[in-house]
Amino acid sequence: MSTDKTTPVSDPNRNLLRHALATLSYRAGKTLRGAPESFAKFQIANGSRTPEQILVHIGDLFDWALSLVEGREAWQNSQPLAWSKEIDRFFRGLAEFDGYLASGQPLAASSEQLFQGPIADAFTHVGQIAFLRRLAGIPVEPENYFVAKITVGRVGAEQAAAVREF
Repeated sequence: MSTDKTTPVSDPNRNLLRHALATLSYRAGKTLRGAPESFAKFQIANGSRTPEQILVHIGDLFDWALSLVEGREAWQNSQPLAWSKEIDRFFRGLAEFDGYLASGQPLAASSEQLFQGPIADAFTHVGQIAFLRRLAGIPVEPENYFVAKITVGRVGAEQAAAVREF
């Protein structure tokens, strides 16, 4: 889902959170694009998480994040969907959370806690999936993310083309 929502000007923290979500969407989109269904079950050692399990956890993080801002903290451990559906769930969760931040409705959790908890955790896990892709022999092209065309509100699978891969 790619929307162009206006950020409440009075709250720069929300704008920064929304930029973080757009950045996460861009990086995750690059990491998930082109990963075959079989990659979902790739496991480097007995007992280690698969990409599928990591992505399910990220989806749960954004369900939790939304519950936090709405003041009804709730955690769930979801069961995996098919890989493509889990990818859809990830982007849908980002869009719902971004939509709440864009709405101007009150936040029942601080911006700092939202960043240090679910958002930072999700960045870590996207990095894990990227690393697993390399180990599976289907690496993600490195990129200079500083010059990437990341736009607040663009939190769907459709992202701008890479500016500088190397």
